[in-house]
Amino acid sequence: MRLTRWASTALAVVLALVLTAAVSAVGPRGGPLDGFTIGHLPAKVGPQASASDFTYEWGEVSFTQRAWEQAKEGGGFEVLLQVLVLRSEQLTDLEAVRAFLTRYHERDADTWELGDFDNNGTGGLYGGSEAFWTPAPGVAVEVRDPFGLIGEEEILATARGVIQENPA
Repeated sequence: MRLTRWASTALAVVLALVLTAAVSAVGPRGGPLDGFTIGHLPAKVGPQASASDFTYEWGEVSFTQRAWEQAKEGGGFEVLLQVLVLRSEQLTDLEAVRAFLTRYHERDADTWELGDFDNNGTGGLYGGSEAFWTPAPGVAVEVRDPFGLIGEEEILATARGVIQENPA
């Protein structure tokens, strides 16, 4: 009887920890975004952050974006994290996405240093404050830390936690 009570208590504690970890892993407003699931958010994107979704077009590319922001101590708000899903026929491969993002973010193509990263079997590029990849022709995903508040390691972890819902 004592062992049964101990085992059920231990199981309840483990279950509570697992459920808590699962909730904090996706945080507030992880989950579905335009055919993808955001399955990891950095710890800095906690309950104090508010998430908003936006859709817009730029340069014949459709964007669906979720942005997390929080209040600054002196007033105003700052964006902590952005996850963007881009869709366009012109986004044929990773190099085409890089060329588009160079224009979109007003980067100098010659000085924008990016490294390769593996996103669950799909090649991507990352550099300091962003990571992006093309899970299929015509689709790209970008994870951004626009003000350097999250860090490169968490950007990559977040990127690897964005999973296509129903890959073809």
